[in-house]
Amino acid sequence: MGAAGAVAAAAVVTPMVSAAPADSAKDGTADGADNGVTAGPGESVETFPATRSRAATGERPVEAAFPIGHVGVRWDGPADGAQIRLRRADGGEGEWTPLGGGCSPANGGAALVAAGGAAGYRLKAAKGATGLRSLAIDTAKGPRHGIAVPADTTRVRGVAYLSRAAWGADESKRLNPDGTENSPRVYYPFQTVTVHHTDTVNADPDPAATVRAIYEFHAIDNDWGDIGYHFLVDEAGTVYEGRYSGDAGLPAHDADGNLVTAFHVGGFNSGNLGIALLGDLTEQGPTDAARDALTRLVSAVARLHGLDPRAELTYVNPVNGVTKDVRSLSGHRDWMETDCPGDVMYGELEALRERVTG
Repeated sequence: MGAAGAVAAAAVVTPMVSAAPADSAKDGTADGADNGVTAGPGESVETFPATRSRAATGERPVEAAFPIGHVGVRWDGPADGAQIRLRRADGGEGEWTPLGGGCSPANGGAALVAAGGAAGYRLKAAKGATGLRSLAIDTAKGPRHGIAVPADTTRVRGVAYLSRAAWGADESKRLNPDGTENSPRVYYPFQTVTVHHTDTVNADPDPAATVRAIYEFHAIDNDWGDIGYHFLVDEAGTVYEGRYSGDAGLPAHDADGNLVTAFHVGGFNSGNLGIALLGDLTEQGPTDAARDALTRLVSAVARLHGLDPRAELTYVNPVNGVTKDVRSLSGHRDWMETDCPGDVMYGELEALRERVTG
């Protein structure tokens, strides 16, 4: 059977229902603003808060004209000593809070901090760090805009997930002003799966808003042109479609079953499928729901591509020929020096391999 036939036999894909986010529009905006979007066959128009952001550099105090839901921070050099201090709308300030290096390698740092509607913030760079830059992000309180969302459940061989439309992805974020893709899609044969954590808050009250914030941080501030992962999984076990792959095949794939290149493991992205668990899994493991959803998702990928999750292999970058000996199901830290996917989650990878195999 050819690759396209294997894809068709492996899964049935239909569109997904999504309730609008729990947060109502605020700041004088009205719910139900569809911006002229019309629903096609099998679709409904859902409204989502438009994402607002403001970029800044250095340690100068930052204020925003909107309640800040998240702050994305990036820098070059060491991470130890980097801090953030949030300022409330009443002018009071919180405590200085350390910024971890997130999923970044040791020679740089990146963090996405929950800001809880802060009015502003201040940053302190780590000693010896350079290039400090930040992005104030609001993905929950902005004017609502309409997105056409497929009306039926979407499944990848038994794994329900939220399509990009269903979590409110603004596809214009991927595009240049002339309408071309900032990071044009390329596809290569699948080779391996890499597990991440997002190093964001645990017990997240609005994970879809966090996914939109990660999208903004990756696509705009990192200038990747899209979210870096192929899939994300929240603590309730909801799976989110990540990197845009077009409409011809399964999520993350083209019609021939090749994998769209994403941006989750620098230098080793092509043919490497990235799944990120929302939260910080350094000192705690995933919830039972997240663990079960991750197992189902990896199992579906393994069946689709004939992957043995216990195997060892030599990954070959199809772009430049660079090789890396890894497990077929690995963690981010197996590719480079990073804390990702968190100590506890990394320790669970062998159990995940066994669950997928079983």
